[in-house]
Amino acid sequence: MNELPDSLSAWAQARLVELEAKLAFAEDLLDTLNQAVVRQQAQIDSLQAQLRLLHRQLQDMRPDDARTLRDELPPHY
Repeated sequence: MNELPDSLSAWAQARLVELEAKLAFAEDLLDTLNQAVVRQQAQIDSLQAQLRLLHRQLQDMRPDDARTLRDELPPHY
């Protein structure tokens, strides 16, 4: 097996350490971003549920189309 000269071996070792450090930082960043996406999805789900509830409440507040003018007469008539 051919061995690298000491300076090249030291360079390769330093480069390997640098790449391992970058990989560790990239993995940490990926985990952080994944956690942010999970939190945001939970917020989106919550907001969608609130929006559906508000929509239902708005629908309940609308007068029915089936009502007639007779239904609108004041109580003294």
